[in-house]
Amino acid sequence: MAQKSIKFLLTLVVALFSVVTFASDEGHDDAHSAGGNQIDTQEEIKAYIEHHLKDSHDFHFYTDNKTNTHYSFPLPVIVWTKDGLRTFMSSEFHHDDAGHVIVEKDGVKLTKIHSKIYELNAGETAVAFDDHHHATNAAKVLDFSITKSVVGMLLAGLLMILAFSSLARGYKKGAIPTGFARVLEPLVIYVRDEIARPNIGETKYRKYMGFLLTVFFFIWILNLLGLTPLGFNVTGNIAVTVCLALFTFVIVQFSGNKEYWKHIFWMPGVPVPMKIILAPIEVLGMLTKPFSLLIRLFANMTAGHFVVMSLIALMITMKAAFGPVASTGMSLALALFIMLIELLVAFLQAFIFTMLSSLFIGMAVADHDHH
Repeated sequence: MAQKSIKFLLTLVVALFSVVTFASDEGHDDAHSAGGNQIDTQEEIKAYIEHHLKDSHDFHFYTDNKTNTHYSFPLPVIVWTKDGLRTFMSSEFHHDDAGHVIVEKDGVKLTKIHSKIYELNAGETAVAFDDHHHATNAAKVLDFSITKSVVGMLLAGLLMILAFSSLARGYKKGAIPTGFARVLEPLVIYVRDEIARPNIGETKYRKYMGFLLTVFFFIWILNLLGLTPLGFNVTGNIAVTVCLALFTFVIVQFSGNKEYWKHIFWMPGVPVPMKIILAPIEVLGMLTKPFSLLIRLFANMTAGHFVVMSLIALMITMKAAFGPVASTGMSLALALFIMLIELLVAFLQAFIFTMLSSLFIGMAVADHDHH
């Protein structure tokens, strides 16, 4: 039953993102007018890659340059303005990201600039920019929209619920799991025996297994989704990695025993002057641990996406020197190789984040003997 549910869900997702499209009017798309959205120069390639790495209010699959038609999947826009809550679909922006399309909702005028939604000041009908292309007559709104990153996290959470529900039902039927649960069981045992037990301790690891398993599979699934053509870059979003690191930080601080806090503020076994000197250093170390977690995950996944897309772009930059066939072949061969490496990195980054989280928890709950 669980296998059928997972297969149905995956089929539904693929069908939804493959079939559902909407087209923008030619008059509304300033960024892709005249020559369509063809990318030829290095500056245009760099801008395209940077745009791909950012979060988005829709899934953009393909643009027909001849008809200037965009095939995309819109997402709900939910913003809090000066006049309250406003909701609409992102298709009303007509793929504009330069502030040229104004969406009016119940007297509030909204526009999108560099993937951020702005509210125009009262009485304004168009966005005015300064020399640095910053809006001078519009302000950012509180954005609660369902973006690509949110969809990715919801999808990862749903897949985890279905997968672990299947595993739990399998154990109710017998000691040996069947079906898809056979794939999950070795991974769960690996997290337990190779990460939780050695770092936290035999008597205390069970309390934290739920968190460690959730973090491991959540990051791993999101990393794998980032390798699909859907354009997910959730773990390359600094806000997501900050939240994950904060979860670890809060759990560590609330789990810390008396010995943990004593080692931070009043280091045992050293002279009093050294205790005073070491206290701020230990506090700084306590704060840098979650920072290292979030930066490591964010930087590695962002760099991986950037490298893959840069290698794919070689078919454009090398076309003049080697011709379209040779440049495309080299580009795809290198990109395929890096994609295989990224499959390993997807697992490795989930493992490292989980390993370090368990290590920090283990340091907080460890019992120290002083002689």
